[in-house]
Amino acid sequence: MDIKTIGLASDHAGYALKQFVKQYLDEKGLAYKDYGTYSEESCDYSDYGHALARGIEQGEVYPGIAICGSGEGISMTLNKHQGIRAGLSWMPEIAHLIRQHNDANVLVMPGRFIDEAMARRIMDEFLNTDFEGGRHQRRIDKMPV
Repeated sequence: MDIKTIGLASDHAGYALKQFVKQYLDEKGLAYKDYGTYSEESCDYSDYGHALARGIEQGEVYPGIAICGSGEGISMTLNKHQGIRAGLSWMPEIAHLIRQHNDANVLVMPGRFIDEAMARRIMDEFLNTDFEGGRHQRRIDKMPV
């Protein structure tokens, strides 16, 4: 994967794990831009999902990592954008496949259902897996509506 500055987004339920993600990225020497939220105060995941999606679409960041409680809400929000392929992952094998087969440009994790050790394994897999192309490209080309 050709990593630029990594875009981050979460809601309040994903905030604590996002703080760990920042630590992980710092350890790896990878730059990031945080689109919010910036505390555990209740908020709406859609606000931050849209901000991250716009950052990717405008070329500010690539790829993205997003987190909410289940991962579903922020994933649904991100995937409303035509240029976004957000994949929800709760295990490394899924992170591998969303990159290899789906060319996911946003990794989504469920903040209430995984621990930091699992998040580390998931991010390692996502960031170190390339898109396979071939027959998978044909399928991705059919995604936009």
